Amino acid sequence: MPGFFDRVYHIVCQIPPGRVASFGTIARMLGRPRAARTVVWALHSLPEGSDVPWHRVINSRGKIGAAGRAPWADLQRALLEDEGVVFEDDTVDWERFGWPDLPGSSQG
Repeated sequence: MPGFFDRVYHIVCQIPPGRVASFGTIARMLGRPRAARTVVWALHSLPEGSDVPWHRVINSRGKIGAAGRAPWADLQRALLEDEGVVFEDDTVDWERFGWPDLPGSSQG
């Protein structure tokens, strides 16, 4: 069975361009609802040049977690905007851009 990080990468690769998921959503999809921080660690552990679309995973408030504090924050936003994701007041609209499409689901 693949390790937790590999399972994170497998799910993140399923997020379509122009859509976002939260760290908590990924953790819940893996049956580990309290492992959102481990999802963060998995994505931060990706080797440079990886084809895993890490930029499509944001925090539950619809924001880039370290916006303005990390060198990759501006890159993440630019990559999402290039895919058509719109930020209003630095926040993504879950109803419009959230993945997966589950009726009544919360991104948390």
